Amino acid sequence: MKTLSLVILFSLCTNAVVGQTVKPPFPVKRRETPDTWQRDGWNALDRAKREAVRKGHARNVILFIGDGMGVSTLTASRILEGQLRGESGEENRLSFEDFPFTALSKTYATDHQTSDSAPTMTAIVTGIKTDDGLLALNQNATRRDYKTAKGNEAQTLLEMAEAKGLSTGVVTTTRVTHATPAACYAHTVERDWESDKNIFDTARDAYDAKVPDIAQQLIEFHYGQGSDGLEVALGGGRSKFLPREILDPEYADRNGERLDKRNLTEEWLKKSDSAYVWNKHQFDQVDPRKTKHLLGLFEPSHMHFEHDRAKDKAGEPSLSEMTAKAIDVLSQNKRGYFLMVEGGRIDHGHHYGNAFRALTETIELSNAVRTALGKVNLDETLIVVTADHSHSLVMHGYSVRGNDLLGFVRDVDDHGQIEPNYKKDLLGRPLTTLSYSSGPGYAGASNDQTEGPKKCCKVPKTFQGITSGRPDLANVDTTDPDYLQEAIVPLVEEEHGGEDVAIFATGINAYLVHGSMEENWIFYVMADTLGFKRNLQRAFHKFP
Repeated sequence: MKTLSLVILFSLCTNAVVGQTVKPPFPVKRRETPDTWQRDGWNALDRAKREAVRKGHARNVILFIGDGMGVSTLTASRILEGQLRGESGEENRLSFEDFPFTALSKTYATDHQTSDSAPTMTAIVTGIKTDDGLLALNQNATRRDYKTAKGNEAQTLLEMAEAKGLSTGVVTTTRVTHATPAACYAHTVERDWESDKNIFDTARDAYDAKVPDIAQQLIEFHYGQGSDGLEVALGGGRSKFLPREILDPEYADRNGERLDKRNLTEEWLKKSDSAYVWNKHQFDQVDPRKTKHLLGLFEPSHMHFEHDRAKDKAGEPSLSEMTAKAIDVLSQNKRGYFLMVEGGRIDHGHHYGNAFRALTETIELSNAVRTALGKVNLDETLIVVTADHSHSLVMHGYSVRGNDLLGFVRDVDDHGQIEPNYKKDLLGRPLTTLSYSSGPGYAGASNDQTEGPKKCCKVPKTFQGITSGRPDLANVDTTDPDYLQEAIVPLVEEEHGGEDVAIFATGINAYLVHGSMEENWIFYVMADTLGFKRNLQRAFHKFP
């Protein structure tokens, strides 16, 4: 430890060859010895042996989806959360990493090796894999051919729950009409048909045939005798529910977009004991004991990233706060409930090539899971945490323990001592621990990359000035929240990863989550846990 301290002191007093003062590693918060690892290992084994295996049927199932939350995202988020507390980070654990049962999920679709959220979420909530772009339809349907929807509807877990008299809800940081939440309640040949305007703009034949858009399906949803639709829907996407004649309540330069003149938020209020809210104050005023149906639409499009949420002038609840409110409302039903909670903007941070926002969104999902754990009884609840697909985030570089995850790589020398300077590539330039396989952070995509971080979420439409080599990042603050990590392949948006993702489970029947699983098997664990009979998943027709 004395040698390490001397090396750190030397580094602080020495200017690295890249022209920056080298930052010392974040400290490990506990003293570690070989005995530490033995003690930790035996303790972990003892905990596993004591773990209760809960079997049977549950009243409640909560499904958490980290959209795009691949394994590299989990690792990086775990470390970043620890470092945000001033710790080295590697020993940190996200809330759900303490769940006793885990598995790997194979995320391919019936027509793609690397999938998008529509077929992957369809697999999770219907038990049937399908083609890209389809929501709660089987693979016999054809994307954007509305005539192929009838007869190919795949019954969702949420519909089954409603038929059994359970309460249901969807919570997300994206638009509530976006692919992941929409797969729970809507059936459509095109995931982008979120409003009737979207159908009008892309498929006039479907528009003329009055094919129901996703927002319309949410409001009109009912399944089973006595079902009065979803009890909770919280997220963004206000413009999909308002007619274009109506000004958005938060932004003076925005209107709704619906062409049919229907105000779907007003139609929601026709439900018994219902509430519609669009800002934090209204949300906080909702009394879950007096509210059976809660619709919250906090932005015209997606909600703000967690990092930017405080800047919203009308105020937005966090994913944790929405999760808590949803559970409070749904828990009024003594028969139980099914709740889907999505950390949807993990995916968007990755698409923008901005690791900081993707990782902090993952940390907030972990907070939401912790919130749920504090409100439920695991003897009557199953909680599943997984991702629909992965992303191309790469973590590399042989960084020393505690090295700033968002900064430049520091290595150790042949004697095991921390190098005094940052590691350099063969061009003599520093490199970061995190990068992407593709995306807008392409090396040399813009001179701005060598001068400072690009403004996050303003994705360039074209690439100009592409060079043959990496930019010199020596004077760039790669820890800036707006910095776009370098990418190998220049694309307007970073793309999904096709590798397996993790599944974490706790509570009733959690032991059924193990090994290498097809993604659609998750559905059967949840359906069996809720006591659904196998013949309940029969053919049905949503469309006339």
